[in-house]
Amino acid sequence: MLRGVKVLSRKSGLCALVAAGTMAVGGTGCNNALEGGLSGGGLGALAGMAIGSAFGHMGTGAAIGAAAGALGGLIIGDQNERRANGQ
Repeated sequence: MLRGVKVLSRKSGLCALVAAGTMAVGGTGCNNALEGGLSGGGLGALAGMAIGSAFGHMGTGAAIGAAAGALGGLIIGDQNERRANGQ
């Protein structure tokens, strides 16, 4: 039974990796806030996956990292866009 859980964790980790790559590449050409959110989400998912795998919860770590990275990326991207437009 435990072996099946590890396989499920690997599958969810692989899905998180694919989603992170898609978010990081898919944001090219967007405005700063959206691009920052997508890039931050992708990088956060990768970092969360690395940290989560150390504790045996790769998928959960990737999801939390993606959410935190996306939020941080949106905020930083929005601030950069406002500075660029002189607001």
